[in-house]
Amino acid sequence: MSYQLAQLNIARHLYPLDSAGMKDFMDALPKINKLGDDSPGFVWRLFDESGDATGIGNPFGEDVIINLTVWESVESLRGFIYQTEHLDYMRRRREWFTHEGLKGGYAVMWWIPAGHIPTIEEAAERLAHLDEHGSTPHAFTFREPHPAPTQVV
Repeated sequence: MSYQLAQLNIARHLYPLDSAGMKDFMDALPKINKLGDDSPGFVWRLFDESGDATGIGNPFGEDVIINLTVWESVESLRGFIYQTEHLDYMRRRREWFTHEGLKGGYAVMWWIPAGHIPTIEEAAERLAHLDEHGSTPHAFTFREPHPAPTQVV
């Protein structure tokens, strides 16, 4: 069986999404999503009819934005985050987002069987597991990544 990397990150937005305070972020979102979609190793991302996940309800709160994606590897996700224009917007994240008021962590990764589409509920469970147990093969971060499971022959 082959595996792919699922990742969730969440953040509380500082202003309403349709406000002037979020304009630069919201204006860039389609471009950054396309950049991710076209990146080597990208597999899937959560989105609705608007083309992003900003309108999807989630268990973290209505003022919390979610990003749920699937990648071929930790390296492909890292390449998108840190070696593309995405990094320019990540450096500005404090203009738009905070992690204050969140119940625990804000990012988690885990391995899924290739072709599996993770749900928001699954992602929330993985984040809660990371908060409770720290980095394990079940839920981990960039700081302490775990390798994909290997098939025993």
